[in-house]
Amino acid sequence: MTPEDETRIQASVDALFERELAFLSELTAHPSTRGNEQSAQDFMAREMGARGLAVDRWQIDVDDISALPGFSPVIGNYDDAVNVVGAHASRTRKGRSLILNGHIDVVPEGPHDMWDSPPYAPHIDAGWMYGRGAGDMKAGLAANLFALDALAALGLRPAADVYVQSVVEEECTGNGALACLQRGYRADAVLIPEPFNETLVDAQVGVMWFQVHLKGLPTHVAYAGSGANAIEAAIPLIAALHEMEARWNAPGRRPDDYAGHDHALNLNIGKIAGGDWTSSVPAWCVFDVRMGLFPGQDIAAARSEIEDVLRQAARDNAFLRNNTPEVVWHGFQAEGYALSQDSSDGARNAIAALSGAHKTVCGAQLDKVAITATTDARFFGLYADTPALVYGPRAEAIHGFNERVDLESLRRVTQTTALFIARWCGLEDA
Repeated sequence: MTPEDETRIQASVDALFERELAFLSELTAHPSTRGNEQSAQDFMAREMGARGLAVDRWQIDVDDISALPGFSPVIGNYDDAVNVVGAHASRTRKGRSLILNGHIDVVPEGPHDMWDSPPYAPHIDAGWMYGRGAGDMKAGLAANLFALDALAALGLRPAADVYVQSVVEEECTGNGALACLQRGYRADAVLIPEPFNETLVDAQVGVMWFQVHLKGLPTHVAYAGSGANAIEAAIPLIAALHEMEARWNAPGRRPDDYAGHDHALNLNIGKIAGGDWTSSVPAWCVFDVRMGLFPGQDIAAARSEIEDVLRQAARDNAFLRNNTPEVVWHGFQAEGYALSQDSSDGARNAIAALSGAHKTVCGAQLDKVAITATTDARFFGLYADTPALVYGPRAEAIHGFNERVDLESLRRVTQTTALFIARWCGLEDA
């Protein structure tokens, strides 16, 4: 591919960019929180079909994936969990195959009156598009499709099979990506345009979710001394978990990718509920916890340590020593993943192709970062022996109020993705 060819591809992205923004706006308007992704997935399926991709739309069956490595347990059923994949079949298959993966689910938006504008009424202001999911990660889904559109507008298409995946469940389990593996989707590399500011994610932490259930002894508040307050009993348990968090972050426990991170592993008490009446000592309490872990850190051992920490803290409490807290594991049971540890030719060549495309578009070397979050990259890298490259646009306030994505960054990422496809897959006439 000549420099002139690359310039034409970049110009083709530019010519389609207003359409890409309209696509992103329409997609962001779908409130696709967990369990409510169907309308957004309908939209993705229509758009894939209109582009001539072979559309596979299916409902995830927990029984199909529950025994697979990387599965995360869920509360409730999956009657409303639908994946969509659009497949491009190359005629020549001269190049290397590719998965373009992205997740359609978004996190809850919180109180709407704390947003400057409605979260599902996306709008553009000063070069940013605002709306829940605009950055995390519907902009990435748009980049995947419009990179292919830019090639098609030039009469070109990938000279290898390409699978465009729109998956659910990334924000709580990752089981949507796992279901794609179970369904047989494989390729020589994966690109996931998560919003990490046009950098390549070199390593990502793992994440575990769990609940702690406490039972107290109810009584009228006038006789509180004769009861046991289940909400207050949570306080020493939370303190013990934070002490564990500090131990896990100690310099001696950090792998090389995180040597410069003072606090890469974050524990978060994300939800707490308890009690039934203001003037009654609460008889129950449940709090939800998120904890990170390093690549290579064993999940089973981490679980055991967490349970031991809670048991020890309970033994130090007069009431809890006879009313042991119950730990329920649900949601993320995600291992960490380090692309930096993949020394295969496939990983080296994929990184080189992306680095070259990025330099052509941005005029600078591709920076690599170790992030303190998780992505679906782990499924491909750990369980399918496939290098998974996480590279996407700049976004701000993801998971927060007034989430937004930088549109010029999205343009560059779309251009880089198109060039990466051309370099990695090769090109054939449409």
